[in-house]
Formats: sequence, structure tokens, C-alpha cells
Amino acid sequence: MFYRGHSWLVYGVWFTLACACGVALYELNWRMGFLALLTLAATMVPAMLADRYHLRLPMAFFAAIVLFLFATLFLGEAFDFYNIFWWWDVAMHASAAIGFGLVGVIIALLMFEGNRYAAPPWAVGLIGLTFAVSIGVLWEVFEYFMDASFGLNMQKSGLQDTMWDLITNAGGGLVGASAGYAYLRGRDRSGLPGMIAEFVRRNKWYFPKSDTKDNP
Repeated sequence: MFYRGHSWLVYGVWFTLACACGVALYELNWRMGFLALLTLAATMVPAMLADRYHLRLPMAFFAAIVLFLFATLFLGEAFDFYNIFWWWDVAMHASAAIGFGLVGVIIALLMFEGNRYAAPPWAVGLIGLTFAVSIGVLWEVFEYFMDASFGLNMQKSGLQDTMWDLITNAGGGLVGASAGYAYLRGRDRSGLPGMIAEFVRRNKWYFPKSDTKDNP
């Protein structure tokens, strides 16, 4: 089942959110309770989707997703970390961009069925970077739409905030794309390239043309 076989960090986050939701409801703090429940549900969605589509997520990759959602939705909104720490928004954008860069690389590998030699490493890396930057641009468009339509302040300082977010997204996406390049160059023993290699090994039925190194 989707709730089994995760790291202690994931279970710790789930326990913290469940307790926060219970305390918030007891104290009639509806906003805190809603954010805790929303974050708890959001952190479970990737595992449920993976279970539904028979994907085996690397433990470290799923833990990173859960920690990111906990940091951005719960700590960022419920405890106002975005205003308390000036660097919180930058860290969240960079983390998300790295993740989307990795996802873009994996999508490219799926297109080539895991064949390391079907496309140049720089081309797969470029796909990963383009995917991450595209998601970042769409998010900025969403922020503008929400501010213009509902009078919110998601863009904060306006153009300056948008530009720094885009620069951060590009930088984070480049890190994720570089991990894909390193993986295809055979440097996949640890770090982000190792995470890609582990994903391929765990889901070898999606990568039938991956070499024996990926399918021991």
C-alpha cells in the first residue's frame, strides 16, 4: 500500500501534521487545521499516484517531495516563514526547480525507453532544463492571474519578485538537468544522478532499453 516502506522522515512529517491538525481543531483554529490537513493530503498524493500507476519512487526522492510540501504549505503559510525568513521563498523555488529538472530528465528517458545512447546527454539535460523553466513560467503566470483576479499578493514586490523567481527557477532547473547529464555520462553512483539511476532500476518495466548497469 502507498503508506508503507517510506523513510522515518516521511512518517515524522505525517505524525507532526496529524498532531497539528488535532490540536488546531481542539483550539478551534480553523486556518491552522485546514492547512495541516491540506498539507497532509498533499504529501500523500504522490505515493497514491505511484501506487496507482505501479511506480516505485526512490525513498530519498519521495522524502524530498514530502519535506518540500511540508516546508512550503505548512511552514511557509501556517507559520508565515515566507515573511519571517527572506530566503525561504528562494529556497522553495530552487528546490522545486531542481525536482522539476529531474522529472524532465526522467520524462526524456521514458521517451527513449531508458536507452542511454538514443540521445546525446546534453539533449536530455536540455529537455530537463526546459521542463523546469516552463513549469516556473507557468507558476508565475498563475501568481499574476491570482493577484489580478482576486486581489492577492502572491507576486509580493511585483516585477522584481517575478524576475528573481524566474532566475532561481532557471538555476535550480540547471542543477536538475546537470544531474541528468551526469547520469547519462555514467556518473550515477550517488547524489542526484544516483537518484535517477535508482528510479530507473526500480521501474525497469518502463525503461526496457536501459543497459545492464541500470537493470542488475
